Formats: sequence, structure tokens, C-alpha cells
Amino acid sequence: MDEKFLNQFEALLDKYTELLIGESNEDLKEKVKVWALYSYIAKSMPPLAKHWNEMYPEAKEEVKTIISEIKSLNEAHRQHGGRAEK
Repeated sequence: MDEKFLNQFEALLDKYTELLIGESNEDLKEKVKVWALYSYIAKSMPPLAKHWNEMYPEAKEEVKTIISEIKSLNEAHRQHGGRAEK
């Protein structure tokens, strides 16, 4: 893929992460990627997600942890009026 596009898309992900949970860094962006992609896969192809969950139960637990973390961070961010805590 074109590097310019990848940089522009990375900026989109950075802003999305910031708006979603109030801050953005490389670790959080990776977690948001996992959360977003897994959520999409689970909704659009449930049998695939089920199969993967059965094949990799440890990874399924890691995804559940990531989803829970993103949800908690989002709720905390919304409770503070969309302002990041510093």
C-alpha cells in the first residue's frame, strides 16, 4: 500500500482513538484496532469468530480483556464530558 495513504489512515486511527477513549498512544491504537476489527468480524461472520474462539481460547480471553478495557476507557471518557483526564 501507498505510504502516504498509510500515514493518513494512521492519523484517522489516532484521532478516532482519542475521541473514543480520551487519549491516544501506540498501545491504545493497537487495542482499538483489535477491538474494532474483532467486533466487525464477530458481527459480519459469526461462524468465523466462533471457530477462531474455539481454536484459540487464550487469544479469545485476551480479546475479551481488550474489549472490556476499551469499554471502560470509553465510559470514563464520556463521564468526563469527552475531556481527557490528565
